[in-house]
Amino acid sequence: AQMSSSSPSGSGGDDLSERRGIPAAKFIQDVETYLSQSGFDSNSALAFHQERLQQYKVVEMKLLAQQRDLQAKIPDIEKCLEVVATLEARKGTGEVELGCALILTACFKTFSLKDLISMLACEIEHVVSQNIVLASLEESTETSLRVSLLADFEVSEGIYSRACIEDTDSVCLWLGANVMLEYSCEEATALLKNNLENAKASLEVLVADLQFLRDQVTVTQVTIARIYNFDVHQRRVNQVTPTAIAAADA
Repeated sequence: AQMSSSSPSGSGGDDLSERRGIPAAKFIQDVETYLSQSGFDSNSALAFHQERLQQYKVVEMKLLAQQRDLQAKIPDIEKCLEVVATLEARKGTGEVELGCALILTACFKTFSLKDLISMLACEIEHVVSQNIVLASLEESTETSLRVSLLADFEVSEGIYSRACIEDTDSVCLWLGANVMLEYSCEEATALLKNNLENAKASLEVLVADLQFLRDQVTVTQVTIARIYNFDVHQRRVNQVTPTAIAAADA
């Protein structure tokens, strides 16, 4: 949102500085001098600063929304990085992998054929209850087996589908606007790391912007209070003066 950086002249000091389009609020040392130099009366000055305060509030709401989006986005990117790392780590290992890579709760173990058959016979109910599904067994000349994973993933809110996770050299990433592209695991890792760094940098800038904005809100609120108190004082003086003159004449 664009904020007007114009203000009544004569508030003292240099022109308003700003941060990323957010004008700074100046603290008014002497309200009477400020009003006389700006040509504003108390009501006009109050209206101006109250409008500025509302502008600050609107910008603050938008920055807070951006902050919430980034705070939700960063964990998602980190989870995607872990998934890609998990898929790369399990390629060609010849090990049994227990856990669902899609929800990042994987636990990696190696079993002999005898141990695996015993485990399946005794622990199948426990394994299923933990959403760990051993889908297929491939015999090899070695004493270890590789087990494919069946994982449930969210298609849309409340709708899930099941996929078998096999060895893969590529992954598909959502880019937004209903666009998905396929990347190699190395390219996906590089892209996600870059996006993570950018998101964290943007979050740091937003936090600094919000702190700056809150300072300006505080200064503006104090200014409004000082102008209001000055106006009340002037009204009382104007009421007392005619009464004192009348009493002196009497």
